[in-house]
Amino acid sequence: MLKYVNYDIVFQEIPDEVILAINLSNCPHRCHGCHSPHLQQNIGEKLDLPLLTSLLYRYGGLITCVCFMGGDATPNEVCLMAAFIQEKFNGKIKTAWYSGCSSIDSTINIESFNFIKIGPYIEHLGGLDKPTTNQRLYQIEGGRMIDITWKMQRKHRPM
Repeated sequence: MLKYVNYDIVFQEIPDEVILAINLSNCPHRCHGCHSPHLQQNIGEKLDLPLLTSLLYRYGGLITCVCFMGGDATPNEVCLMAAFIQEKFNGKIKTAWYSGCSSIDSTINIESFNFIKIGPYIEHLGGLDKPTTNQRLYQIEGGRMIDITWKMQRKHRPM
């Protein structure tokens, strides 16, 4: 069962998008230096379709994308939520998933998402904003994963 701890409207998780970021608990990765170690616990409220629908109607005019932050303990449920958003809003609200997994399981329909971030956080390599990161952000187009990690590192590129 997916559980969420909180949500917020943010601007930095996906380039050029206004994000409703939903923080999911029960993360199995236990990354050293994790910025949200409380999300490793099985805490929070159940995230189901009626609750997700109410959030989308409340914030739908303000956001361009929903990003599921975690959910690696139940990835098929994250995929179902993303597919629901795409169907219900006919592509007007994009979907993203921040996963700490090193790869996406073959049972996941990546076309349920517009963006997928993969990779555990490795403290000495840094996050997506660092050129040294092991993490990757992909844009999903036509069933292909296109690496757009460089967009998160704009401030590190020479002008």
